[in-house]
Amino acid sequence: MKQSYKKYKPFTPQPLPDRTWPDKALTKAPIWCSVDLRDGNQALVNPMNLEQKLEFFQMLCKIGFKEIEVGFPAASETEYEILRALIDQGLIPDDVSVQVLVQAREHLIRKTFEAIRGAKNVIIHFYNSTSELQRRVVFDTDMAGVTEIAVEGARLIRRLTQELMAKEPVNVRYEYSPESFSGTEMDNAAMICDRVLEELGATPENPAIINLPNTVELCTPNTYADQVEYCCRKMKRRDCAIISLHAHNDRGTGTAATELGLMAGAQRVEGTLFGNGERTGNADIMNVAMNLYAQGVDPALDFSNMKHIRKVYEECTQMQVHPRHPYAGELVFTAFSGSHQDAISKGVNYMAKHSSPYWEVPYLAIDPADLGRQYEPIIRINSQSGKGGAAFVMRQNFGYVLPKAMHPEFGAKVKEECDRLGREISAGEVFAIFRREYLDVKEPYHLMAYKIFEEDGGQGQVVVDFEGTLRFDNHAQFISGKGNGPLDAFFNALRTVGLTEYEFISYSEHAVSGGADSKAVSYIQLRYGGEVIFGVGMDNNISVASIKGILCAINRQQA
Repeated sequence: MKQSYKKYKPFTPQPLPDRTWPDKALTKAPIWCSVDLRDGNQALVNPMNLEQKLEFFQMLCKIGFKEIEVGFPAASETEYEILRALIDQGLIPDDVSVQVLVQAREHLIRKTFEAIRGAKNVIIHFYNSTSELQRRVVFDTDMAGVTEIAVEGARLIRRLTQELMAKEPVNVRYEYSPESFSGTEMDNAAMICDRVLEELGATPENPAIINLPNTVELCTPNTYADQVEYCCRKMKRRDCAIISLHAHNDRGTGTAATELGLMAGAQRVEGTLFGNGERTGNADIMNVAMNLYAQGVDPALDFSNMKHIRKVYEECTQMQVHPRHPYAGELVFTAFSGSHQDAISKGVNYMAKHSSPYWEVPYLAIDPADLGRQYEPIIRINSQSGKGGAAFVMRQNFGYVLPKAMHPEFGAKVKEECDRLGREISAGEVFAIFRREYLDVKEPYHLMAYKIFEEDGGQGQVVVDFEGTLRFDNHAQFISGKGNGPLDAFFNALRTVGLTEYEFISYSEHAVSGGADSKAVSYIQLRYGGEVIFGVGMDNNISVASIKGILCAINRQQA
């Protein structure tokens, strides 16, 4: 590839030194139009059948789309069939407009008007290509020639609309696309749009849609935004038009081009779910909408059941949503990195403690629950995970709030298992490590029976007595001790069997389940010489849980 790059010409941007769009902010949702059933469908290896199209259409309605391009009914019987099924079966909600695409050619336009009979709300979307390259290479004509094609198409569409409305009640709106807009000279683009608006009889009260397609993404998103702003300025009938965007993704920046195009003055967006479309796809409407949502703007679309939307999409299109796809991918809310896990864990804890009205969790732009996602998969454990990741899993999945000082010890055990297996481990496997390392440790010291009671120590003081039977070295021995509390009394009892070198450092406790079956878990930290070790105990009684935790720590140290 050393020299082959020289055969490509750099794109010539539209000069716009006084551009205003960079200072704009997106504060409201645009008009959305899904083109999944047309642009998206024509890009599939195996196009959707009628049943799949109907299911997809109904899902789009539930998401909240009010404008849906259902096909090119004049192009094939399959496209004609879906439109007729929607109309004849009464499947189009009264507040939804179906959009049909047609080239600015007479016989196709007439066939399209036959296809829409009986519909209540229709957008007739007609187009012809206008770019310099298409004029020169494909059509062998000049700008006057392609303008005449557009004007004649507009004239016929307006006349056929009047004839249709005289026969039946129907609301027909118009949309025109100078296809390959981004490769068209902007003065020419503005001129042809004005001619079409004039021929359609568009007014500020009854505007037509002017769609400015980035049919092939030829330039950086900022350059496309300049083109949109320039064209809007140059159009003499701008107030008679709703400016729409239709960005493709050839350079991988379809979302950015759409967002900057909206900042440049567009009011409407055409696109597909998850960016499906010809070549590298269309602008991903879900992505653009959720970007607005993440900025506190109502996107006017509902993606709260993302799992279901993704399922229908994958079943109907036989395409797969990439695991890293923004907002929808399986792994987009998942952290394997230790530092990321630690920050997420602290963010979740911060939210719980401070009851903040705003979502403030590092590395998570939005709350996964808003998309119907669960918290369990946020932090997943492999050899790259840190000490806080395992603790987060224990808390979120199983309700065990490990003290921070315990994180390194338990995290090391989990990492050791990941290294041994050479793979990610599940939440269940993390808990199995916790059970093996703490809850199931019963040897060499095992408390067989016990009794805790209080007695008067004189001068208003209460003394706690501990009596029990401790099994070790294959025999059982009675132990007893007194103290100012159950733990102190138990420690003193252990001293009677030679366990005198353990120093109590700290403990913490909490309930792990609610209701009548609630149990307490106690985390005990002991020092043995220069070694610090944790033990965990669990019981219905918090004092007994702590005693079990002490024995757990001692057993783990002696193992």
